Order: sequence, then structure tokens, then C-alpha cells
Amino acid sequence: MASLRLQGVAPQGLEPVDLNLAAGELVLLSGPSGSGKSLLLRAIADLDPNPGEVWLDGTARSALPAPQWRRRVALLPAEAHWWADRVGDHLPDAATDLLAGLGFGPDTLDWAVSRLSTGERQRLALARVLLNRPAALLLDEATANLDPPNRDRVEALVEAYRVEQGAAVLWVSHDPDQRRRLGGRRLVIQDRRLVPEP
Repeated sequence: MASLRLQGVAPQGLEPVDLNLAAGELVLLSGPSGSGKSLLLRAIADLDPNPGEVWLDGTARSALPAPQWRRRVALLPAEAHWWADRVGDHLPDAATDLLAGLGFGPDTLDWAVSRLSTGERQRLALARVLLNRPAALLLDEATANLDPPNRDRVEALVEAYRVEQGAAVLWVSHDPDQRRRLGGRRLVIQDRRLVPEP
């Protein structure tokens, strides 16, 4: 279980952000396209240079090598990167239970990445992220390309992970119904500032 704390994190175009997420807390983030939601997640994950500091349970982002930080504070981008031809090259055989929870059979590991739909890539990228057992999750439109049954699978899996692992979750979502359904604290980016959703 780990808390996540931001102080003065200011990706390009945003006023400095101070934010605390308790261990196991879900915070939903919305805002207009281009307002800086994805840039904020990338800044937290130490993917882009930015001022300010982020702490995971008292450990500063600046105190860890970037790859180690990103395993503990994991970003699921809107479009995940795939570097090998087979799904199984990205996921170990031990992933079968996790894959089943997302609606995939064991044969999925033999699939070619090139045959995957956008929604399949999204769900498999989530499995890949969760296998690292991150202490905090940053989700950028994790269900944007999914039909309702698969959207529900992803929401249920993230919720179970959040509760069981005590992970802090910051979830960017454009869908007001999803934000209401998931509960949690709701924030919005307005005029370059992070404020409570009205």
C-alpha cells in the first residue's frame, strides 16, 4: 500500500500541481482535449522533464532511477508501445489468470501483435502493467476504445487491484458516466489549473 504525493509538478501548459492520493484512493481526472491531462501523467511517471517532485510513500521520484520509478508508478498510455511480434513476448505464461479476467484465453500468448485490435492492445497493455505489481497506477483513457463488456472487465480488474494492493490510482476519463460509476474523488483541469470537478 502506497500513497502518492505531488508538489509543484508543472508539465508544459499547466500551473504547478500539488496533489495527494492516499494509498488505495481512486482519483478521476477530466478536462478538455489538450488541457494537459496526459502531460500530467507523463510528468508523474518521469517520462518528460518537469519541475516539482513526486513521492511514493515518502520515496522521492528523483531518488530512484527512472526505470525503477516507472515500475512502481506505472503509466498505461492511451496508445501502448509494442516492441516484439508475439503477445507472449510481452507477457509471461504466468499471465493467464490476469488474461482470463480481461476476456482472453491462454492461446492469446501465441497471437501476433499485428492482428490485435486497438481495444485488444489496450486490455493486454493493462495486463502487462499490472504484472509488475505497481504501487500506483496512472491510467490515460484506459477504456476509450472498448465495448461495454470489455470496459466493465477493465473497470472491475482495476478496482480489484486497487483494493487488494492498496494502490493509488489516477484515472483520466472523458466519460462522465464512467466517472460517476467508479466513484472516487473527481478533479478537472480548467484554465491550466487542477480543481475539484463541479
